[in-house]
Amino acid sequence: MNNKGFNLNDALFIGFCATLLVALKGMLRLKLGLSGHSMFLMSFFYLICYGAVGKRGAISLCGLLAGMMAMTLGVGKGGPFLLVKFGLPAIAMDICLLLLPSLLALKWRCIILALVGTLAWASKGLIEGLLAGLSTQVVALQFGKSLLFGSFFALLAAMLVPPVLERLRSHDLIDREEI
Repeated sequence: MNNKGFNLNDALFIGFCATLLVALKGMLRLKLGLSGHSMFLMSFFYLICYGAVGKRGAISLCGLLAGMMAMTLGVGKGGPFLLVKFGLPAIAMDICLLLLPSLLALKWRCIILALVGTLAWASKGLIEGLLAGLSTQVVALQFGKSLLFGSFFALLAAMLVPPVLERLRSHDLIDREEI
């Protein structure tokens, strides 16, 4: 991984991923009744950002930028808590990248990062439930449900990322060779 700062192309791509994530989330507003369906878009755009930029902190920057935009535009509920909702999974993914060997194939890195992001996302709900005073059994059940469904949607997104990155690279839209 390149540890140099972000150049203009990197910053534009990070902003593009964050903007598209918030715009799609705001436009679609899917009420599927399934816990975790929001992890699909979140994982997809964070992993695309990781694959295209390839620098430490890119996912966190994308997540925090998406949280600020969602908070500013009023997409979703939670006000300032949206920053945590978008930022926590992104920061967890970036921390995982510090420990994750780059020798793994991109598909496996994406799967591991998506699962780590889902764990952080579900933990947010666990903390909310405990702070709200719910019983530990109810909180544990909600956490398990969020983790299970969130992991399913995050894994679907993670499986889409390698072919999309390969397409972007084959059309010279990203110049990273070590994808």
